[in-house]
Parts: sequence; C-alpha cells; structure tokens
Amino acid sequence: MDHRLKSFWGLSVHFYSCNEHCGSSRIAKMLTLPSMETPIKPVSLHKTQFCSPFSSMSAFSLPATFRVKQRASKLFVMPRIRALDAAQPFDYEARIMEAHEKSSKLKIGIVGFGNYGQFLAKALIRQGHTVLAHSRSDYSDIAVKIGVSFFRDPHDLCEEHPEVILLCTSIISTESVLRSLPTQRLKRNTLFVDVLSVKEFPRNLFLQILPQEFDVLCTHPMFGPESGKDGWKGLPFVYEKVRIGSDEYKEDRCQKFLDIFAKEGCRMVEMSCSEHDRHAAESQFITHTVGRMLGKLELQSTPINTKGYETLLNLVENTSGDSFDLYYGLFMYNVNSTGQIERLDAAFDSLKRQLYGHLHDILRKQLFGNGKGSENLQRLAPPAVSRNGYGQEATACEVKQ
Repeated sequence: MDHRLKSFWGLSVHFYSCNEHCGSSRIAKMLTLPSMETPIKPVSLHKTQFCSPFSSMSAFSLPATFRVKQRASKLFVMPRIRALDAAQPFDYEARIMEAHEKSSKLKIGIVGFGNYGQFLAKALIRQGHTVLAHSRSDYSDIAVKIGVSFFRDPHDLCEEHPEVILLCTSIISTESVLRSLPTQRLKRNTLFVDVLSVKEFPRNLFLQILPQEFDVLCTHPMFGPESGKDGWKGLPFVYEKVRIGSDEYKEDRCQKFLDIFAKEGCRMVEMSCSEHDRHAAESQFITHTVGRMLGKLELQSTPINTKGYETLLNLVENTSGDSFDLYYGLFMYNVNSTGQIERLDAAFDSLKRQLYGHLHDILRKQLFGNGKGSENLQRLAPPAVSRNGYGQEATACEVKQ
C-alpha cells in the first residue's frame, strides 16, 4: 500500500487505493478538480480519509464519490466537491470576530431607572451592551421587557462590577443617591458618568465624593424622550473628560462610551462644565421658563393657528412634560440662572415702558395736537361721581350741603 498527501482548499487528503483481486496497489498520482475536457466516470474507493491541519483529532472517514480520467497513461482521481467551505472543529474566524465584538461592548449600570434612564437603556441594548439598573422604585417588569437586569438593592448592582456607572437621577437627588452607593463594592477603576442638565454641580460632587481611582466623565445629551423620539441624528451631546486615567484601558473605555452616542448620529461637542452652564442658562433655562410662563396662560389651539403660534404650543407641550424638579434644578444648581431671571424681568419692564410710552405719545397728540387740549381733556375725562354715590346729579340742597 502506498499513499500520497496532497492539499486543496485548506484540507489535507490522504488517499489510499487497494485492489484486493489483483493483489497490487494503484496509486493516484494527482488530485485535481473535475474537468469538462474529456468524459469522466465515477469510481468507488475502499478508503478515503480527510483530516484538518487545524485540529489534532485523528482523521475521520468520509464517504465520497470520485471521478477518474485517463490522460497519458496516468490515473487522475478527482473528488466531487460538496461544499466550498468545510466546517472546522474550531472556527477561528468566528471566534476572533466574537472576541472583537465583545471587546467593543461595555457593562453599564444605570442608577435612576426612570423615564430618562429607560430612554437611554433602549439605545444601549440596541447596540449590544450589557445593561444593569437600580432605582428606588421597582421597575423590574419594564426592565425585563427592555432586556435590562434590574436590582432593587444597590449592593447587588455594584457586586456585578459594571465597567460604567451611569447616573440618571434628578438634579436635586443626585448628591443623596451618590453618597448612598456602596462604591467599595465596585472595581477601583470604575468610570462614573452623569447626564444631568447642569454640569459644574455634578463635576464638583464627583471629585469630592468618589475615590481618586475612579474615572469621571460629565455629559449632557441635550435631548430627551420627547425631542429624541425620532432619532438622535444631529442632536448635540456635550461632554468633558473630567478625570480619565492615562492607561490604555481607561482611555479606550471612555471612548467606547462616547461612541455610543456618536453611532446614533449625535453632534459631539467637547466643552468645559463651566462653559456649558453659561450657555445652558442662556438657552435651556430660558426655554423652560418661557414655556412654563406660556403654560400658565393655558393657551389653546384655534382654527386659525399661525406657524409661530404652533411653535409656542409645541414649546408648552415639550416643557410641561418635564417635571418641575428638573426646572427647579436648572435654576437652583446653575449659578447663571438667577441672572437670567433678572434679565427676563428687566426685558419685560423695558417692553412695557416702550409700549406705554408709544401710547402716551399718541394720546398727547390727540389731546393737544389741535390746540383745544382743555376741551379734549374734559371730553376724555371720566364723569364725576356725585357725593351721593349714585352717579346722578346732586340736587341744589345736596350741593349746598
């Protein structure tokens, strides 16, 4: 018996040919693919073995139909290929792709699983990240529907060792929630991220309370469940890398988190927390203030709405949907907001003076423009009320009295 090793398409083929009747062996000199040059016919072989060079497993028997072609007194034996990509015991390509996919995903723990936390969690799950959540209220049913693991006890959440803690609490409860977290159960290199509408307040809080080993990233997605319901493309996402470690793992983790919003199409804006608060007071706080003022007027839609009036109605709807705690937090925890309130008051007073001043000029022209000011003034003056208080002319007797 003799054999020859040939390889094709990543497989090593051990070919054996035996002829029991004539007692001699016939050896295939070459292994080629089927050709249409000359007629070919199948031949049955006693034993054909295939084995993978990527595996230490022994060769396994594989039934195969071979074709034989005669050319120049040589025997050509050709296998009929059943599949172009034979399955391997270890699919290295798939394993590498799977490892790369896992390396680009994060394990994120959301603290504060209200409307906004749920809103962000849906995007995180959609991108394949592992999401855990904790909140004072029980959102376990909602979490199951979204695909989030919910923990009633913050100790249980921290013991899962999330790479990122994402704080989605209200502004006014941030400090109490942060101080109540058992940070000693977290890994010492955990990344803390907030999404509050004010930035200097959480920045100072993180630096004051969290251990030095923890990384800090302050962010503000400048949209919410209402304004971002149709997608986040083009919407601004503001962030500051307050304290990010210099080693490769920490820098890479921070970038992976930012990439979540970049992949959704957000306009990424790197900005200091102080600069953010200054701009936010001039934009976000003014917007909420005007929207809530208009809401107090109880404006209603009319059959003749203009585009501008429709815009005002939409503003009222968007701002009234947010809690008053959010609005109060924008005022209380942004040092620039008080100045904006004073500017609003001054602007309204100035506008009223302008209106009444213009009206005063018109009245003066009407009163004194024709030189008969005393007559015009007497005509425009309200009727005098008599002493008896009934609006009737007093009698002579009453006048004397």
